[in-house]
Amino acid sequence: MSGAPDRKLGQGTKLLVELGPLIGFFAANWLGGIFWGTGVFMLATAVALAVSWAFTRKLAMVPLVSAVFVAVFGALTLWLHSDLFIKVKVTLVNVLFGAVLLGGVASGRSYLKLIMGEAVKLTEEAWRTLSIRWGLFFLALAVLNEVVWRNLSTDQWVNFKVFGLLPLTLLFAFANAPFMSKHMTDEKGPDAD
Repeated sequence: MSGAPDRKLGQGTKLLVELGPLIGFFAANWLGGIFWGTGVFMLATAVALAVSWAFTRKLAMVPLVSAVFVAVFGALTLWLHSDLFIKVKVTLVNVLFGAVLLGGVASGRSYLKLIMGEAVKLTEEAWRTLSIRWGLFFLALAVLNEVVWRNLSTDQWVNFKVFGLLPLTLLFAFANAPFMSKHMTDEKGPDAD
């Protein structure tokens, strides 16, 4: 099957690949507790990556980095029998993404453009602004996660992770849509017909 042509994931399959691990984590935590939830999360994340690879023959950087964090911190959670690691994983992933985006801006690079540039064409200044916005947003999520896991029960934290972080991220993305629309550009340049 190594010579299989590149295929695109259907919308339903893509949604399942993206949300499946989170749904599995929530359901397994609800049925068996945080350690079952963590194990299912690790397995479902690996399956999601495999399905994505099987269909597209490539792995996007953000899901791949997230999967590595899930594997490492999930393994520590199970091995040391401490939910601290799976909770802190969310903080560290968001700090990493925020730091990479803001560090890129500081060094004159837009890593957000590298991730989204094939799908969205924006001016360089818009990529810079969007990178700053997303970088600060990821850092804010890291702080919010720290506040939540330190002050609420594990089950409440799981609810926040599943039903809080995802909607906040979607709302932030939608809030940036008008800015992106305003600053879209034609890749061919202003003189092209």
